[in-house]
Amino acid sequence: MDARPHASRKKRKGRRPQTRKSSELPTLKAQRGKAESSSPSPHPKRRKVEPSSNSKSQPGFLEKMRMRLSGGHFRMLNEKLYTCNGTEAFNLFKDDPQLFNVYHAGYQEQMLHWPQQPVNTIIKWLKSHSSSLTVADFGCGNATLARNVKNKVFSIDLVSNDPSVIACDMAHTPLESTSIDVAVFCLSLMGTNYHNYLLEAKRVLKPSGWLLIAEVRSRFDPNNGGANPDEFCEAIEQLGLSLLSKDFSNKMFVMFYFKKTEKSTKVKSIEWPELKPCIYKKR
Repeated sequence: MDARPHASRKKRKGRRPQTRKSSELPTLKAQRGKAESSSPSPHPKRRKVEPSSNSKSQPGFLEKMRMRLSGGHFRMLNEKLYTCNGTEAFNLFKDDPQLFNVYHAGYQEQMLHWPQQPVNTIIKWLKSHSSSLTVADFGCGNATLARNVKNKVFSIDLVSNDPSVIACDMAHTPLESTSIDVAVFCLSLMGTNYHNYLLEAKRVLKPSGWLLIAEVRSRFDPNNGGANPDEFCEAIEQLGLSLLSKDFSNKMFVMFYFKKTEKSTKVKSIEWPELKPCIYKKR
C-alpha cells in the first residue's frame, strides 16, 4: 500500500500573523508605560524644588540683623561722644571717618521715633526772621538746616563727606569773631566740655546775635539725674548772653533762646552744671 499521502490532500497553508484589534492598543500602551516607568531611567528628571517659606523671609531677617548691628554700634558711639571731650571725639572720627556715617545713620533711625524734629522748630524760627541773618550750625550732622533755609549757613561738625561742612573741633572753629547772627546747637551739646562749644559760639556771635539751643528734655530733669535748667541758663548768662525764652512744651526736647548783650563781657570762672549723657535704649 502506498504510504505517501494522497496527492489530492491540500497542503497546509502557513499561518498568517495575527493582528491585534485597535481596541487593544491603548491597553498595551498603558502596560508599556508602566514597564518603562518601573525601570530606572539612566537620566532621571530633576525635581523642581520650591523655595521654602523661610527662604522668602530671609532678606527681612538679614536686614533686621544689619539694623541690630548698626544700632549697637550707634549706641556705643553715642555713649562715647557724651562721655569724652571734643578733642577726643574729633580724633576718633578723624582716625576712622566711617564711624561718623555709622553714628548719623543710627541717629536718623532714632529720630524716626520722635513725633516732632527739633531741627524743624529751628527752621521755622529762621524762616520767621530775615533771611539775611548768617547762621552757624554747630554739630550740623547731615546739614538739614542749611538745605532748608535761604540764610547763609556755616555747617560745622567733627567730620563729613560733604565739602560744604566745616570739619573741626567745635570748640575751635575757623569762623571770624563777631561774624555770626545766629548760633545753633541742635542736640549737639555732647561731650564733657560742652561749655567750650558755648564759649566758641559767644566768640563768633555779633552783638545782639542769637543763640538757639535744642536739647533732649531728660537732660534737664533734676528729678531724674538731669541738670537744673535754671542753673544751666544762669551759667550761659554769665557768658554775656540774656535768656529771652525757653520752651518745655515738647515731651522730647526743650528749646532755649538767648541773645548776646551789646557790651563785651569778660568771662570769669563759671560753674557749669553737668549734663547727663543721653543713652538710647536698645529697641
